[in-house]
Amino acid sequence: MELMGTNLAYATEALCKGQLVGIPTETVYGLAANALDARAVARIFEAKKRPAFDPLIVHVADMAEAQKYCSHLPDLAFRLAEKFSPGPLTYILPKNPLIPDLVSSGHPTVGIRIPYHPLTLALLRQLDFPLAAPSANPFGYVSPTTARHVLDQLGPSVAYVLDGGPCQVGLESTIIDLSGTEPRVLRLGGLSLELLEDAVGHQLAVQTSSSNPKAPGMLVKHYAPGVTLRWEDDLPAQVPVKTGLLRFSSPHPDFPANRQWILSPSGDLAEAASRLFAVLRDIDREQPDLVLVEHFPETGLGRAINDRLKRAVQSQ
Repeated sequence: MELMGTNLAYATEALCKGQLVGIPTETVYGLAANALDARAVARIFEAKKRPAFDPLIVHVADMAEAQKYCSHLPDLAFRLAEKFSPGPLTYILPKNPLIPDLVSSGHPTVGIRIPYHPLTLALLRQLDFPLAAPSANPFGYVSPTTARHVLDQLGPSVAYVLDGGPCQVGLESTIIDLSGTEPRVLRLGGLSLELLEDAVGHQLAVQTSSSNPKAPGMLVKHYAPGVTLRWEDDLPAQVPVKTGLLRFSSPHPDFPANRQWILSPSGDLAEAASRLFAVLRDIDREQPDLVLVEHFPETGLGRAINDRLKRAVQSQ
């Protein structure tokens, strides 16, 4: 049996045995296990070398399924789900005892998401349990956007990878906390803050960093490739000869073209977001001594791109 393909029956069998399976979503590839089986969930943490204080997101087929694992779903969750789910939005909700504490890192809440990918939705609909699935990469490294990325990084740990092609969004989901008196954003991601605020009807508080995270992606250092990144406006005193540039849409006229990575020549933030992690992997393969990173526009998906780059820079 090949380790990568579209065999839903094989993926289902592996998950029912407590094994790990790579799954495609519109955001990034996830490393999935039975969310109700603490032993299977522990294998996720072991494979990723992920600290137990960093909670996981639980993937379900629809909001009716989500209700089985939450003690309460506020009206706003249903309103947002009608507009954005399936899609790149995760809801932090009060969990019930069916969800092991390991999944939520001891918090009384759990992240719930309905992914927008036909293969994974088909898989979820034929399982009688939800899937805990963080990004399928070693902890702190660049998230995977193809099935091959998953095998290259975690091959020995996964029983199978469902190959759904390249991820269309390319950034992790936006996370909104609906467990308190007022909603707040805990992670900027594939759904823009503007669209989310428009649906909610007011500006949202944004708290995207914590040493005791209630949601994944909140640690200050994260998403880092194996090369040194610095902001363009934070130049060291001496710039190494083998220095590269990571830019939004326009190349730098005074820099060699073969050491510049442009995310979207047309200036499309959605295209830039979808290519970010794949380009960071390309940079890793080239192994420049230093990569200078441009600040992206602080609007739409540019906010989420800047968030990922900031954590990558701080990881150095």
